[in-house]
Amino acid sequence: MHPAVYSVFQDLLTETPARGPILEVGAVSGKDSLLHLPALGKEGPRIGLNLQGGESDPYTILEGNANQMDQFRDGEFQTVLCNSTLEHDCHFWKTISEIQRVTAPGGMIVIGVPGYSGMGLQEFIPPGDRFLMGRIIRWLTSRQTRDSLDASTPTLGVHNYPGDYYRFSEQAVREVFMANMLSVTIRQVMIPPRFIARGFKP
Repeated sequence: MHPAVYSVFQDLLTETPARGPILEVGAVSGKDSLLHLPALGKEGPRIGLNLQGGESDPYTILEGNANQMDQFRDGEFQTVLCNSTLEHDCHFWKTISEIQRVTAPGGMIVIGVPGYSGMGLQEFIPPGDRFLMGRIIRWLTSRQTRDSLDASTPTLGVHNYPGDYYRFSEQAVREVFMANMLSVTIRQVMIPPRFIARGFKP
């Protein structure tokens, strides 16, 4: 997990402390697991879920498909985390529905996904460098290339784990992932953008 993404999860979970039990959908073994976030403090129990299962000492990662989490009861978790998973899920809307189902009323959901944002050359350049870098790129490129850049937006490249199907807009994160959630916060970091959203189940 990129440190910038990790930092946003840490910040969001520091602003509104997580309560247990905690589920991470798409959990991986090792330090990249969100179950190891310092902001989680001593809250527990903590459970991970992915297609292969495995151990993430001291947490167990169960084998299962997040499209149908029958092993969990309605409202079983106070906190559900998910990062860099939904773009690899060809039926991601089923997983979103299951995440909302297994989250308790008043519980917190935090989801991170790769995305895309506005069109144009400025989207490819960090904000502080846009004026000079924009002039240099325009000078170096042909008119056709500039037109292509002006009609484009950067996205994260294909990375198959095991497949790679989607990139999401901020609107999709707000209106699909966080549909019906309360007090929704969305943070955008990096280029290409990653969106991390937090909301609370009514």
